[in-house]
Amino acid sequence: MMAFDWVNGHIGMPSWRKDNEDIVTASLLTVPPKARPVPVPTIAKPKPRPRPPRRTAPPPPPPPVAESTTALTQPPPAPQDADANLANAGTTADASTSPDADAAAEKTAAAADAQPASPFKFNPPPSAELAYDVFALRDQQKWYGSGAFRWESAGGSYRIAGEASITFLFKITVLNFTSEGTIDNLGIAPVLYSEKPWRKSLTNTHFQHEARKISFSASEATFPYVGGEQDRASIIWQLAGIGRGDPSQFQPGSALDVTVAGARDADTWHFQLIGEEQIETPYGKLAAWHVVRVPRPDSHDQKIDIWLASHQDWYPVKVRYTYSNGDYLDMALSSLTPLAH
Repeated sequence: MMAFDWVNGHIGMPSWRKDNEDIVTASLLTVPPKARPVPVPTIAKPKPRPRPPRRTAPPPPPPPVAESTTALTQPPPAPQDADANLANAGTTADASTSPDADAAAEKTAAAADAQPASPFKFNPPPSAELAYDVFALRDQQKWYGSGAFRWESAGGSYRIAGEASITFLFKITVLNFTSEGTIDNLGIAPVLYSEKPWRKSLTNTHFQHEARKISFSASEATFPYVGGEQDRASIIWQLAGIGRGDPSQFQPGSALDVTVAGARDADTWHFQLIGEEQIETPYGKLAAWHVVRVPRPDSHDQKIDIWLASHQDWYPVKVRYTYSNGDYLDMALSSLTPLAH
């Protein structure tokens, strides 16, 4: 029973945004051509006709500008040349009803819905099944167990399935979890994260991309969805994909902040990149990048050390969870099986 209480809530494995530019609209007023002089008859000189007042066409209204929802993350599209074409043609047609203006409005609206460009290159690891030996220390008592990740990525989508267990006379699975979604220009984009602790109900975390929010089955809390947010399972693979996309993106001493959602809420996780190290695992000695999630000083959140094997497709080969009271849990890679697609 101590094992179940200890692992509860702790064994779970488990955004990147310019000011609007002023738009100046120029309009050209057309002037009617001067009337030709009327020939004067030689027989009788008529009274001069009064010249009608000179009329100018009103300036065309500026084309509508769609509001951009990504003004903080990317520059607005360049002003379209509908007015310039109108001026060159010397016409007073309303720009808002011209085909060019309609196309410009559609392009502006499409740009507003587009996601911001990722500050990172991203390349997900190949699909694989990873098994881990688990060692834990709780109140000076040692516990042993096993863990697993099944990572699948194909056709612009992904799925992660994992479990953690301990051995106490017999094997007890204390946590099952899954994460699934798509892979876009920001990397992993979860849609659903599910978590099932031992003797507790299944919880679901929903990443509602169109509604732009994150919601939870276990609480009424909601958080804004901007793009780039992760769940507790996907965050490790997001880091792996960044390293695999371009190893030079990992520099010792650099940092990364990511919003990570759990079963009930979401928080910003601060990661520090330590450097490449040689580590011992049941799978063998490996060169791996050491990345650390550093909790806020005023919190009791767990510290998480992650080692990503830079010469093994950046798979997570070791993970350590350290708690504020000194207890910890180690997961070390014991086997790796590629999955064919």
